[in-house]
Amino acid sequence: MNLKDTYSTIYRLEYFEGYKCGLDPAITINRKKHNDAFTTGFTLGRLEFESMNGSLTNGVPRRIVTTKVLEDFLLAGMLGLSIDTVDFTSYQLHIILQWYQSGIEQYDAKQSSYLIEILEQNGIEIG
Repeated sequence: MNLKDTYSTIYRLEYFEGYKCGLDPAITINRKKHNDAFTTGFTLGRLEFESMNGSLTNGVPRRIVTTKVLEDFLLAGMLGLSIDTVDFTSYQLHIILQWYQSGIEQYDAKQSSYLIEILEQNGIEIG
């Protein structure tokens, strides 16, 4: 592969397909059947998955942590809401609590009650 290949549309599509597959713990890769773009994307996707959920050598956790899940915990901390931590591994809880703590550090009771009121007016219930 040369640097010019990384700017091609085909390379990017194959890279992102590999990245998406890497985020899925049920998928394994046969490196001989895939090209460099797919393999690179898969490897980076798997690294991201394992950075949030722990090594797959320890098994697939019951609940999967994604960036969206972490953002939800950050928002819960910002709003001063309690969180559900059932079925997360200790590794995942460590990551989740960092995000939740970041939200708590930004907590402002006035803004939180105002935001909750607006969300409820729009039919969005906050637990």
